[in-house]
Amino acid sequence: METDIKSSNNHENPMKKSIIIAVFLGCLVAHSTIAAETFQVDPNHSFVLFKVSHLGAGYVYGRFTGGVSGTISTDPAAPDKSAVALEVKTDTLDTGLAQRDKDIKSPDFLNAKQFPLITFKSTSVQKLSDQLYSVTGDLTFHGVTKPVTVQANIIGQGQGPKGEVLAGVEIHFTVKRSEYGVKYGLPALGDDVELTAQVVGVRK
Repeated sequence: METDIKSSNNHENPMKKSIIIAVFLGCLVAHSTIAAETFQVDPNHSFVLFKVSHLGAGYVYGRFTGGVSGTISTDPAAPDKSAVALEVKTDTLDTGLAQRDKDIKSPDFLNAKQFPLITFKSTSVQKLSDQLYSVTGDLTFHGVTKPVTVQANIIGQGQGPKGEVLAGVEIHFTVKRSEYGVKYGLPALGDDVELTAQVVGVRK
């Protein structure tokens, strides 16, 4: 009888182990599916602000609003696998003065007709802290592409009125417009363009 019981236990143990392993693997797959998230950029709540010196006596401020789009893919378990792809429509520039907007959109500056988009595509992402990421990527502006590194500050997450998940980041960086072939008005009009971007993504 004892031999039969031992034999029965020996048959059950491998089966129990197989079930436990299957459940464990299932949990891992489910976790990895939840961890990797892709957010679509919401153009209604995303914008880019800019600031540039004007005649040494002040600054010109402006924004691109309503024309920011793209995707943000995040993987908290493997931050280096995260990715960012953004587009900004140059024709959405607004400085609060119609004639100045027309001048900046002209071939002297943005040349919005020939170059309708400013794009950024990440090549690497590094987590610095829970709220701060270093993002390196290719910035294409005025037909010129150059690598830039920016710091993305995580604003947080929230829930929209339809149950959608919202996530926001804020980015600060500076570019020299002359490096992208935009040299008109130098040095009276500043070369350094300070940029602040708020990007809000939506996941349904």
